Amino acid sequence: MVGVRWGWWGGEMRIPPFRTALAVSGVLVAGLVLGGCGTESAGSAAGGGGETTGPCAGGAADDHGASGGTNGAGEERDGVRVVGTVERDGAGVNASPSGRASQRPGVSVTADSLPGAGGAAGPCVVQYDVTNPGAEPFTYTITFSLMDEQGRAMSNVEETVASVGAGKTVRRTLEHGGYPGGGVLDAGRVRILDVERVPSDEAPAPASSCPASGLRLTADQGDAAMGLRVVGLHLENCGSRTYSLEGYPVLQLLDAEHQPVDGIEILRGTDGIPMAGGDEGPPRPVTLRPGESAVSGLAWRNTTEFGEAVTVPYVRVRAEAGADPVTVAPHLDLGTTGELGVRPWRKDETEAGRGTGDSGSGRPGAQGPYGMPSSS
Repeated sequence: MVGVRWGWWGGEMRIPPFRTALAVSGVLVAGLVLGGCGTESAGSAAGGGGETTGPCAGGAADDHGASGGTNGAGEERDGVRVVGTVERDGAGVNASPSGRASQRPGVSVTADSLPGAGGAAGPCVVQYDVTNPGAEPFTYTITFSLMDEQGRAMSNVEETVASVGAGKTVRRTLEHGGYPGGGVLDAGRVRILDVERVPSDEAPAPASSCPASGLRLTADQGDAAMGLRVVGLHLENCGSRTYSLEGYPVLQLLDAEHQPVDGIEILRGTDGIPMAGGDEGPPRPVTLRPGESAVSGLAWRNTTEFGEAVTVPYVRVRAEAGADPVTVAPHLDLGTTGELGVRPWRKDETEAGRGTGDSGSGRPGAQGPYGMPSSS
């Protein structure tokens, strides 16, 4: 994150072994065997609403984190719904402490398949659905908050679900190693903090890939200080040829439904944004060899006086006029200022010698192109 110095440039339970002298009715044995493995009804397949049973059937939570339902389902926001807790693939076939697993076709009972036992990751995972009501594929970035038994936030997990088709619902699992102190991940203690959705053909390319254009454009986490907001834009030449540009990124401000936001003046430069600092002169040519990067950024004041405050969740960015658009989600809380400043592209000298695997987010300890610490 950027400081006041404007460096944005840059969580054992064991079953005692059965004794041969212990008489157990066939009904009880069958009940134990069948109950030891998590199962799903047919309706719980992707897009369905079936009920989960077995050791991973966690309770749904109320607003205070208290359990009370059957499978932890209920949390929902912007097309994302927590479905429930189910057994992790393969968890029911792990070896028991005695080195043997009680099995019959399609069913397995082991100590490791019980809640809280097994490997560090635990035997259970939380399922969630993502529904795209739009007319084109969207890519979703979802931030989950994992709560403890008292409803306190323990950690956040961010997941990206790429290319959810128009009108489609997909199901995913939230993999997590549990809570500190050996607690078990329960769907009733998962909250959806934020959902971002952008057209799939405009989603920022992940660190492991390079767009056909050879340019990977991303936005960092930004920072805030005394009403000033700053977000860095990073342009990496991940291709095989040299790329040259000069000037400012081309911006289009979008609302939550990805419609244009009017009435905001986009300033070339940040001289007009109080406390944002100057731009060190007019734009100049930037040449990026493969592996090199350029940096720009957005600056604004979150001042609210008379009038209606404006929030812009998304910005469609082009490196220059005619370039392929990339939609980022900087969540511009512009207040009533009606202004957004954008800096010109500058060569990011801090990227010299770096690989192309960085995500383009904050870079702890790096030095920005203006000699200031970059965002972290």
